[in-house]
Amino acid sequence: MVRRKPIRTRGKIQFSKYFQKFKEGDNVTVIKEPSVSSSFPLRIQGRTGIVEGKRGRAYVIELMDHDMEKRFIIEPIHLKKISNGKTAKK
Repeated sequence: MVRRKPIRTRGKIQFSKYFQKFKEGDNVTVIKEPSVSSSFPLRIQGRTGIVEGKRGRAYVIELMDHDMEKRFIIEPIHLKKISNGKTAKK
């Protein structure tokens, strides 16, 4: 887990990350943005999950917390979309 940001980017947020859009079924990973306060537990840092829906400006993410399936409400600045490894063929 990254504890500090580089000196030139401290306190700054990327608007493209803040306003990114996800669809239901997208695979995302949880990466905490240190310059924005978060309300999710630190133990889910780095875990991957699936977007279930949207609640306000945040997303409902379903992920495994050890051996239990849980749902967390996380703002998009703390999420990063990952590909599922499939390529579209025509």
